[in-house]
Amino acid sequence: MISSEPVIKVGIIENYPEVSGELVEKFKITDDVIVSGAFKAVIDRGEIVLYGGKEIELLRGKEIIFSPMNGGVFTVHDVIFGINFHWERKENQTFQGSLRLVAREHGITAINEVSVEKYLASVISSEMSASAPMELLKAHAITSRSWLVAMLEMKKKFSNLGIPSQRTQRSDSELIRYYDREDHDIFDVCADDHCQRYQGITKDISNAAAEAIEITRGTFLVYNNEICDARFSKSCGGISEPFHTTWAETPVEYLMPVPCSVKHRYSPLQLQQEAGEWILSSPEAFCNTTDGNILRQILPSFDQETTDFFRWKIRYTTQELSDLIHKKSGIDFGTVLDLEPLQRGPSGRIIRLKIAGTKKTLVVGKELEIRRWLSQSHLYSSAFVVQKENDAFVLHGAGWGHGVGLCQIGAAVMAVEGFGAEEIVKHYFRNAGLQKLY
Repeated sequence: MISSEPVIKVGIIENYPEVSGELVEKFKITDDVIVSGAFKAVIDRGEIVLYGGKEIELLRGKEIIFSPMNGGVFTVHDVIFGINFHWERKENQTFQGSLRLVAREHGITAINEVSVEKYLASVISSEMSASAPMELLKAHAITSRSWLVAMLEMKKKFSNLGIPSQRTQRSDSELIRYYDREDHDIFDVCADDHCQRYQGITKDISNAAAEAIEITRGTFLVYNNEICDARFSKSCGGISEPFHTTWAETPVEYLMPVPCSVKHRYSPLQLQQEAGEWILSSPEAFCNTTDGNILRQILPSFDQETTDFFRWKIRYTTQELSDLIHKKSGIDFGTVLDLEPLQRGPSGRIIRLKIAGTKKTLVVGKELEIRRWLSQSHLYSSAFVVQKENDAFVLHGAGWGHGVGLCQIGAAVMAVEGFGAEEIVKHYFRNAGLQKLY
């Protein structure tokens, strides 16, 4: 395991035809060239051309590195975040550390290199409101730090083993696909929700977030002498989903189904009748809350637009659903006749869904691919039951996200109810312990 604080490479944007911004402090780009102020980078014949103020060409090449002279503060314009999710938007974002621009086949990729603890301070501030309970911030800091460094360690371990970036099993009757973080090749994590939401120092790092990072500095969830791959999502919907139904089919002992409650034990929901009854009910759970004060404390303003996260409903006419699936899958099913869940995980999330149409019938999985196909952005989760009404399909669903590991809203309610950070993380990550490594 590690013994010192790592540096992380964060992909801010990918494949932009043009990147512009401002170097708030001085940066060195060659031994002889020091720059600051406005900049713009464009692709020209496979190379990046860097312009300073007044469109003066400063440098060109396949890669341009901005090394900070001091702390290194810079702003990048028009960064898109929440990509393909229902809250997608664009804003200018400010970062600290070094900046690297890389020419790729389809445009420019911008990468921020920053220390793990500074990265985490931004993540916690981006994921949670500054007024969130301290025990939640500490629990989230431990969780995010563990996931991040476990991913770095995994990349080192398997760097020469040729892990494929595309995880797809395809046949004439079935398409099973899942997505994971190590798909990124020239950086460690992206800055968006696909990995962890990272907005640099765009938003003020709250005193509470900074304190939570400092108190838990170097503290990790550990299992069997390895740092835990500690996943999290917004709302599990009442019970968490195990790792192996969502990603690689290898069970992870600390990412098993956990009730979002300390009062009740929930049976696994793989059977269709059990799952249907569960999803159509409103069981007691930490994440079953409509307390506006709690939600305002733990959700950034744009996440507060989502209020029906625990139980939700969406309705499509048959034509709308048929057109949507054709658009999102690239497969012409004709008119969709039926959506039939074939396999569910313990939280009720669908792992394999059969889509039957007049031209094509196909089984699709895993949970994220199902969510991609059944929404213009991403369906809240794949824990849903299907009701057919005349010429329409109604999806009744539970939870927000993949549901694996820490339930953010559930953890927030636990913190409000007086649970400590260690109690919270050990509730969701069973069998794991805490260890300070630097």
